[in-house]
Amino acid sequence: MKKYFLLIITSLFFLGCSDNENSNKNPYLPNYSFSVDLNLNLPTYSTLKYPSNAIYYSGVGVSGIIVFNTGSGYNAFDAACPNQEVSSCDAMTIKGVNALCSCDKKEYSLFTGQGGMPYPLKQYRVQVINENLIRIYN
Repeated sequence: MKKYFLLIITSLFFLGCSDNENSNKNPYLPNYSFSVDLNLNLPTYSTLKYPSNAIYYSGVGVSGIIVFNTGSGYNAFDAACPNQEVSSCDAMTIKGVNALCSCDKKEYSLFTGQGGMPYPLKQYRVQVINENLIRIYN
């Protein structure tokens, strides 16, 4: 009987664990599916070969995406202000290692996506295909 009780208690611990994946649920930003490949040999994207550099890529996501080289990998975030209605703000701009929202002038870290507001930047998945090609997708 003690073995069954221990098994039940142990099972509850495993069922209560989360997958630690970032949630992309934001009431202001819709979810769009896309996939885009960036060739880092092209002049437009070549700055991404170096840590702490970012580029803006339009035409995907809600308001385009910002891709950032963290030094140990890449982050890709939607360029829409995460705490504002989509129609009320322009795309965020890159300000060093931060993204700046044009409406409320809040800055969000391109390392973490955090900005001290209720919602962080909407993050997308990044796959490194090889040293010169990365794929951003949702």
